[in-house]
Amino acid sequence: MDIYQEALETHKKLKGKIQIGLRAIPDSRKKLSLFYTPGVGGVARYTGLHPKQMRDYTWTNNLVAVISDGSSVLGLGNIGPYGAMPVMEGKALLFKHFANIDAVPLVLDVHNTGEIISAIKAIAPSFGAINLEDIAAPQCFEIEERLKDELDIPIMHDDQHGTAVVVLGGLISAAGLRSQKLSEAKVVIAGAGAAGVATALLLQHYGVNNILVVDSQGIIGPKRRDLNDSKKVLLGLNQSRINGSLKDALQEADIFIGVSRGGLLKPTMIKSMAKKPIIFAMANPEPEILPKAAKEAGAYIVATGRSDFPNQINNALAFPGIFRGALDNRVKKITDTHKIAAAQAIASLVPRPSPDEIIPDIFNKNLVQVVAKSIKN
Repeated sequence: MDIYQEALETHKKLKGKIQIGLRAIPDSRKKLSLFYTPGVGGVARYTGLHPKQMRDYTWTNNLVAVISDGSSVLGLGNIGPYGAMPVMEGKALLFKHFANIDAVPLVLDVHNTGEIISAIKAIAPSFGAINLEDIAAPQCFEIEERLKDELDIPIMHDDQHGTAVVVLGGLISAAGLRSQKLSEAKVVIAGAGAAGVATALLLQHYGVNNILVVDSQGIIGPKRRDLNDSKKVLLGLNQSRINGSLKDALQEADIFIGVSRGGLLKPTMIKSMAKKPIIFAMANPEPEILPKAAKEAGAYIVATGRSDFPNQINNALAFPGIFRGALDNRVKKITDTHKIAAAQAIASLVPRPSPDEIIPDIFNKNLVQVVAKSIKN
């Protein structure tokens, strides 16, 4: 039985992966009167007058909404809210299992920017933080930025920033193995969607100055006349002002980061890179190049998004700890400084990296705690 069929049968048997548990048990009339009527009326009156203190009296202190419109789910594309629900439920499962955060999966049957923002703002008082998920680029950029400006709780689009944080964490370890400062590396990113844009900008914020981003039409360079606003920002990273294809971009490059499509990276391209190239081929389920082929072509370090190869770059290494820290430390906005601190925390969990181990295992018992401690006001 293949993994997809097995997952289908497992989900049908479970009828969902999460459920609500209770912190309080109304097993007497006294407790019932405290937890519900009439006692709860006093709490309701108080939180109505003091809304900023609601987290001290309700589960919002430990509650995240996982929200999608289903417009960009995994590698499946725009499959809508009904297609998104199993993935959002899975994300809620990981929140609870790894960070003991209660999370509610919510899918929206609205799809333009204004409707999505209005829907999320309308339900925001019910939550302590919001994890945006599987919303297509470039729409996702405006949605996140506006919500961050207009709400006073942490907002993070994990497809962007979870990926960027884990990539940076892996690169901190990998660059050290090559005895090269990451700031001095030539980096090529294939893919200019949510993950590619966020990764490029976080690397820039970390101090990487030589970044070329390549989309389906080639290098995002000065001759391009088809760039949307988010790609125009990436154009500013192209300091050498070159144009051309992925093949051109990779000449003497130190690092390849793939958030694009399977089979994109050819062995001949790796052979044209600098010595000991680092390959992060993260397309799922088929990476831009398989690790064996990459190694045979001369790659020094290879990472993918898959769990069946070494060095899995997985968002789950980042988001449980980031939200745990944001909730515990009452952080209102997750910033680039927080993301870099989280990446450094992830890298610190591999004190003696090797080419086959540049990133901690997702089941590392210290992972969430160490990342959470890095998210401070």
